[in-house]
Amino acid sequence: MPKWLTFLFAMAMMMTLNTASQAADDGYVLDHKMKTLSGQDVDLGDYKGKVVLIVNVASKCGLTPQYRELEALHEKYGSEGLAIIGIPCNQFGAQEPGTAAEISEFCTTKYGVKFDMLAKVDVNGDGACDLYKELTALDLQPAGSGKISWNFEKFIVGKDGKVVARFSPRTTPDDAAVVKTIEAELKK
Repeated sequence: MPKWLTFLFAMAMMMTLNTASQAADDGYVLDHKMKTLSGQDVDLGDYKGKVVLIVNVASKCGLTPQYRELEALHEKYGSEGLAIIGIPCNQFGAQEPGTAAEISEFCTTKYGVKFDMLAKVDVNGDGACDLYKELTALDLQPAGSGKISWNFEKFIVGKDGKVVARFSPRTTPDDAAVVKTIEAELKK
């Protein structure tokens, strides 16, 4: 192959990689398809136009009572455009061992959960779902980037589908900073 053709090919590849990198770097995360706990397909793009709180959850964790606060946020702000998505994960101390049916039963019976719950996934490592690979790559305030540290790590997504904040597991859903971020995004 002539050098000039090799050069053009290399330039085209670099432009393609840069475009893909920019798409990932812009923080838009609603371009994924997932499953609900009942096995139905969900297009996260359907959440565009809403403020979304994404939380990896577990039923047998010391932080599990955060379901109560998540449901309270859902009740208070759901009609204003907040959508909460709980995503079970069993990677932290095997604290979400149940089947989809068991998880659903637990959440509705124990905590009255009415917000959206998706199917159990991995959030870290090679087997992490694509959504969490993207979320953990973003450098967000106040928690930064990197692996999910434990159950109940929280991401807030603005109406435009871009992630605006990440909160640690011990930051409760009703923490002033979380609520302030949600309210600010709802006003946009």
